[in-house]
Formats: sequence, C-alpha cells, structure tokens
Amino acid sequence: MTPSPLDPRPSAKKDRIDALAASAGRPAGGSVTTPADVHVSAAGKVRDTGGVSLIASAWARLRRNPVFLLGAGITLVFVVLALVAPWIAPYDASKRIPELLDDLRPGQIPGPRDGFPLGSDEFGRDLLSRLLVGARQTLIVGVFATIFGLIGGLVLGTLAGAFGGWIDSLVMRVVDVMLSIPSLLLAVSIAALAPRPSQWTVIVAIATVQVPIFARLLRGSMLAQRSSDHVLAARALGVKPKAIIFRHMLPNSLGPVIVQSTLVLATSIIDAAGLSFLGLGNSDDRQPEWGQMLGEAQRLIQDYPHLAFYPAACIIVVALGFTLMGESLREALDPKSRR
Repeated sequence: MTPSPLDPRPSAKKDRIDALAASAGRPAGGSVTTPADVHVSAAGKVRDTGGVSLIASAWARLRRNPVFLLGAGITLVFVVLALVAPWIAPYDASKRIPELLDDLRPGQIPGPRDGFPLGSDEFGRDLLSRLLVGARQTLIVGVFATIFGLIGGLVLGTLAGAFGGWIDSLVMRVVDVMLSIPSLLLAVSIAALAPRPSQWTVIVAIATVQVPIFARLLRGSMLAQRSSDHVLAARALGVKPKAIIFRHMLPNSLGPVIVQSTLVLATSIIDAAGLSFLGLGNSDDRQPEWGQMLGEAQRLIQDYPHLAFYPAACIIVVALGFTLMGESLREALDPKSRR
C-alpha cells in the first residue's frame, strides 16, 4: 500500500521515499530490477576506436575541403608541367621557327595558327613552348629560394628559441631590422649588388628575404615548447639539453614552419617574377622565365597584349594555387582555426 502524501508521521515520509526509489527501478512489466540482475552483456558491444593523429585528422578535413582540392590541383598541374616541359614542348623554346619567321615583319608578330596555338613572340619563337619551359625555370627559382630561406630560418630560429637570453635578443633584433624593410625592396637591393644578374642572384636575394619569416615563426613555436609538459619532464629526468632541443622541441615545432613554406613558395614565385621583370634575373632569353617574358613584352603591350597576358596569368594562377593550399593546410593543422 502506497503511503498517503498527507500523512504527517515521520515514518510515512520514509515510506514515501522508499516507494519512489522502488518505482524508479521498476520496468514496464512491474518487477524491480536490482544490480544483481544487470549484466555487462546487456550494455552491448563497446566500439573499439583507436586514437586519431593530428595528420590523419587534418587529412580527413582536407579531403572534403574544396579550397584545398583546387589549390592542390593547380599546384600538381604546375609541378608536372614544369618537370616534363622539355619533353612535351612542341618546339625548342630557344630556337626561331622558320614557319613563324616567314610571317614575321617589323611591327607584325604572327598570332595563333595551326601548330602554334598561342602564336609567336617578337623573335619568331613558339610562345607555348616558352611558357612550358618557363614554368620549369620558375619552379626552380621558387623551390630553391624557399629551401635556402627555410634552412637559414631554421638555424636562427633554433638558436633564438632554444637558448634564449642574449642570443635570442641578438637574433630577434636582426630579424626585426630585416622585417622592417619591404620584402621586394630588400630583394631588389640584394640582387643589385651582384656584378652580373643571373638566376642564382634571384634565388639568393629571395632566400635572404624569407629567412626572418621562418626564424620568427620557429622561434615562437620553440618558446611554446620550452614550457610544455614533455620538455619539463625530460629536464626533470636529466636528459641532456642537446637531446631535448633536437629530439623534443625542434620536431614538435616544425609543423607551422612547413605549412608556412607553402605560402612562402607563392611569394617567392611572385618576387622572382618581379626581379626578372626589372632585369635583375637571368638575362639569357634562351632560358625563358615567366617574369623575364613579362618584362620583354612591355615594349609591345599596346599592340600585342597577349605577349604579357599569358605569362602574367601563369604567375597569378600558380601563386593562387600555392596560397589556397597553404591556407587550407594552416586551418587544418591549427586547432584554433578549425572550422
């Protein structure tokens, strides 16, 4: 019998609590379920899901990101064309084609025709072949400038972030001075010091400009690693400082730097084109480069704008591809930017 809620006796209050507890454990059939009646098998199978690494999680998001797929597609096409350019180019990019020379006149440049989809340049050379070979030269400049800048930034960033103190202050002051100068202006100043313009002049100039970017980024990542739990534990266990720096701090600080390198590669391609446009790059037009082609077309841009349009479009599209891919990588690997 259920006690009445209006019963004033203390024992009645206890009886009401016992009744509520019993009804809470009673299923629809009316019987009370006790802990002894519950078995582990009644809970079903527990799904065994292992931990997901940061790279695997980032790749799962990148595969569904149309921005990354577009940037990666542009980058892949550019790299493949640059690698196989000498074999797929219809003609020798450095030689004048007799079929085009027949129609080449002062003030008249042959346009697109059968066998020459983009026409000729001002010297009777196939424009399509020069664009394909120019992609290879542009890739070489961009990749080597980024690699050399990354190496220099790793050295300075590791010194500043690992040791701190006066070393950190000295390195950061040098970095601040370099960052205070516009990158293209600094690159032009360095390239102008060379006695003879060449492709390596452009690479060294652009690499020098990229060094402080990598150095500051790596230094910040390593400072965050210095106070992390695994580094403090290694110090408490008596691990040597050299092992802590190169086994614990540096490997865990390279993620943002690697992502930044894709963005820097886009900047390197644009800067290389700018230096070649100004005449500070390779002066040998037998090795075409997009910036060099763009500079040569300025004299004829009013009458033949397509000579400047094609190399400029290639530079813009390739830089856009690396930028889209780099931004997507940064968002995928950075927990604060995940969407």
